[in-house]
Amino acid sequence: MTDQTTSSVAGHSAEAGVGREDVKVIAASSIGTVFEWFDFFLYGSLAVVISRHFFSAVNESTAFILALLAFAAGFIVRPFGALVFGYMGDIWGRKNTFIFTLMLMGVATFGVGLLPTYAQIGAAAPWILIILRMLQGLSVGGVYGGAATYVAEHAPHSKRGLYTSWIQTTATAGMALSLSVVYLTRVSVGQEAFDQWGWRIPFLLSVFLLAMTMWIQLKLNESPVYLKMKAAGKATKSPFKESFGNWDNLKIVIIALCGAVIGQAVIWYASQFYLLFFLERILKVDGSVSNILMASALIIATPLYIFFGWLSDKIGRKKVMMTACALACLTYFPLFHALTGAANPALAAAVAKAPVIVYADDAKCTVQFDLVGGKLFGTSCDIPRSFLANAGVTYDFESAPAGTMGEMRVGDQVLQAFDGENLPTAELRTRRAEWQKQASDMLAAAGYPLKADVEQINYTMTMLILITIMGLAAMIYGPMAALLVELFPARIRYTSLSLPYHIGTGWFGGLLPMTAFAIVAETGDIYSGLWYPVGFSAFTLVCGLLFLPETKDRQLT
Repeated sequence: MTDQTTSSVAGHSAEAGVGREDVKVIAASSIGTVFEWFDFFLYGSLAVVISRHFFSAVNESTAFILALLAFAAGFIVRPFGALVFGYMGDIWGRKNTFIFTLMLMGVATFGVGLLPTYAQIGAAAPWILIILRMLQGLSVGGVYGGAATYVAEHAPHSKRGLYTSWIQTTATAGMALSLSVVYLTRVSVGQEAFDQWGWRIPFLLSVFLLAMTMWIQLKLNESPVYLKMKAAGKATKSPFKESFGNWDNLKIVIIALCGAVIGQAVIWYASQFYLLFFLERILKVDGSVSNILMASALIIATPLYIFFGWLSDKIGRKKVMMTACALACLTYFPLFHALTGAANPALAAAVAKAPVIVYADDAKCTVQFDLVGGKLFGTSCDIPRSFLANAGVTYDFESAPAGTMGEMRVGDQVLQAFDGENLPTAELRTRRAEWQKQASDMLAAAGYPLKADVEQINYTMTMLILITIMGLAAMIYGPMAALLVELFPARIRYTSLSLPYHIGTGWFGGLLPMTAFAIVAETGDIYSGLWYPVGFSAFTLVCGLLFLPETKDRQLT
């Protein structure tokens, strides 16, 4: 065993205190992971602006869904990043793999800042954007497993939840940092300039964070557990085969995914990105105000990750995490309803006073999403439904007899639509624009606001609701790293924990904003998208209670 191995292992006994090396490891790993999440989440913070620049060839609702789909592309490839970098981490070491993922993320993020828009290079722009998002996804697919494993393998036995909870704060800190940088850039260059070119600045600034993070990471030593295992000749030569070709370990991978990670993913992304989209897109809160509210709530809620990580050291990971799933199922709908009343009281009042109904023939209603952007939504059912989806106005649908011309009812007012299926495209666009102007006037007369009035926002109540929703994310996410590290043996730990984590967060969590918004656009109910996180939280609660073991007292070696 080398001197470095001996000193590293000796310096981290099972019940060691928080030493200088521990603080350096936690701080450096956390800073590196914050950088990864800052880069990855910049896109989510700017999805509304990006949809205008890269998906401008389609209607507004479809453009936003496509922008969210591009956002989701980074999540879809995360399990593949987990496999690639998990393999590297178990074969070549935790530190070197972590550094490589940082470099890949930095290059991809800087590239988004330089990318020409749809207006400049046409259809190539969104495709290049998606490729860069996929590179970011591959990178972040490797960073979490590396950081969690690295910190946990340095941690004293009784403080593993506390130590690794600092890694759990980094995703929230990265998002708060991205929102803050976006807000400061908006203020510095002005809203008009920001919408035109200023949105690029946060992506370009990331190169300075990359340089600082790389400098810090290069000063760290390798994980003592990995060094000891390597010196003893017990490191794996086939992490894929041992992780997924062995049923005993594969069974734990499946349990980790279904009984922990899926619930964590949907709760976390509902509390971060869907909450931001709900404020800005559906409740029509000004983008700068939404950024301030979200960043402030994230900063206030961040210590809760540390608290719940510490609590899981005392009472167990499973109890804390399953409680979060149960609370999400019970509280999401009332909390989001309350948020509407606090952030846009005029909208809540208008919905109560003059509810909107679309009355139309079911046969004339089509799905409110067009992947290729060629659909004009010209039936007498689709015209009011697409208008209301774009306007972010909730409505009920009532089926009319076959052949009935569709209409929009706002309270006791009625506006009949028209059937434009057989009209020339230019005429359909003109008539639809005229109809939408009448519909907008009708909604305004009934008290429906075009934007949330910043002077009417109940900021105290809004912040309390945001912090409560984010607190549920902290409850399930705070103990997650410790749980996953403790579930798997050291020789295949990086690979084994990375795959279920990134399938859960990448596929179930990353697809949440796009899927939830598509559900809202299709149903007309601004709260219907919440069935996605509530349903999967319930699924994880059942699987976790039945199959997930308690791990807090397990040894990592």
